[in-house]
Formats: sequence, structure tokens, C-alpha cells
Amino acid sequence: MNKLWQKNTVVDKDIERFTVGRDTEMDMYLAEYDVLGSMAHIRMLESIGLIESEELPVLLDELRKIHAQIKAGDFCIEAGVEDVHSQVELQLTRALGDMGKKIHSGRSRNDQVLVDLRLFMRAKIEDVAQAAMHLFQVLSEQSERYREVLMPGYTHLQIAMPSSFGLWFGAYAESLVDDMQLLQSVYKICNRNPLGSAAGYGSSFPLNRQMTTDLLGFEGLNYNVVYAQMGRGKMERLTAFALAAMAGTVSKLAFDACMFNSQNFDFIRLPAEFTTGSSIMPHKKNPDV
Repeated sequence: MNKLWQKNTVVDKDIERFTVGRDTEMDMYLAEYDVLGSMAHIRMLESIGLIESEELPVLLDELRKIHAQIKAGDFCIEAGVEDVHSQVELQLTRALGDMGKKIHSGRSRNDQVLVDLRLFMRAKIEDVAQAAMHLFQVLSEQSERYREVLMPGYTHLQIAMPSSFGLWFGAYAESLVDDMQLLQSVYKICNRNPLGSAAGYGSSFPLNRQMTTDLLGFEGLNYNVVYAQMGRGKMERLTAFALAAMAGTVSKLAFDACMFNSQNFDFIRLPAEFTTGSSIMPHKKNPDV
């Protein structure tokens, strides 16, 4: 099928494979958010008269059906369909005819995919933050519980000063606080609405960008439409940086646990079900997880 951008040209198949590749596999992660973005967009289009009032509930009902398909795992991007945006529009036009094409009014795939990515990253950051808060709570409780249980403090893997398990647990709890502050800052940057920036220069339609901002729960707008597009890749990079910082904390904690579990230190015992064995050394309990 023709692409949304395709006019009177036929794209070389090798070029198409190179530029598209396996993008559709990644697009599946954005499918739910693409539908939510479209639902907000058409509500706004109806408010400015680009969609008839009687068309809005019909479009919303069909989008809800697609959303239910996605949540049930029954949605797929068909062969020959370029991306998730095209698949959603294809299903709408199959069901509703030309009415389904109206959802793209005043919108480019550029701002559409940015909205999808922002909503996706926002949701995943919330998931990570919730897990990190749970870990922080556990570490804080253990820090208090074992604050008077002594252990050697090491520098360069040599015994240096008296310490405690409470101090060790507490160190990682405090490190997570820093990581959470960084993640919170990234969340605030991601939580800005790029919808309405179109391909980077806005639209001649009188789009109500504040309305879609409110409907999608964004904290505010990317006011400058050029910057909204310049931010492509920036949000992903900042999110990856924040996640890497948190992963660094958890990695150090895991390394300490592995080391303290070894016979050389013998400070802690990992549950047997968390370890693996050896095919030749039956005494081994390897902390591979």
C-alpha cells in the first residue's frame, strides 16, 4: 500500500528496507499511546470545527475498539504498512471510510510520533520510579534494622575501618535518592506536549494545543514548534542517562552482594533458589542472577 507521504513515486525496495527495516516491531510498543494521542487530537479537531460533532463519537468508538485490540494482544502492523500511525488510520478507514482519514488533519507524523514517545517514556519512567521507591523502602528498613550489626569497612578490598550493615544498606538507599531526583528531572522534560508542532513549523489550522495538553495530562507545552522537533532523540538520550545512573547504583549493590556471599567474605547467604550450580563442582552456589 502507498505510504502516507507517498505521492507519484515508487520507492526502490532496497531503499525501503534500509530506511524502514524492523521499525514496525518497535512501533508496537507505541501502539497504545498512538491511539490515546489520536483520541485527544480528534477531540480538539471537533472543538475547532474540523470534525463534525456527530463524527466525533463514531471515531472515538472505533479508536476504543483498536485500543482494546492492542491491550488484548490482537493488534498487529500488517505487511506493507509502514508504521503504527498508518495501521491505525488504515483500520479506521476500513471501518468508517473517508471519515477515518480526518484524524490526520493538522498533524504530521513528526509530532505524532513525538507524542507517542513522550507518553511511552512517561509511563515507563513511572514504572521504574515505583520499583525504585520500593527498593528504597526496603533498603531504608534494612539500614535501620541492621544499624548496630558490625562489619568491616573496606578500601581497595582491604579492611580499613569498622562499619555496619546499616551503613552499607543506607548508602544505596541514599544513592537511589539521587537517581530518583535525576529521573524526576527527566520526567519533567518529557512531560511537555509537542502535538501541534506538525513537521516543525506548526499548522495553518487554529489548533488548540492547550486542549490536547490537558487531555493527555502533560504538565505544559513545547511552546516553540521548531524546538519540539529539535528535541527528537534528546528525550531518549536523557531518559537513557537517568536509567544508566540508576542501573549503576543497582549494579554496585549486586556486586557487593555477590562478593559478600562468597566464601572469602561470608557476610551474607543468598537463598539457594536465587543461585545456580556447576556441572563439575557440586558445592558451588553461583549468584548468576
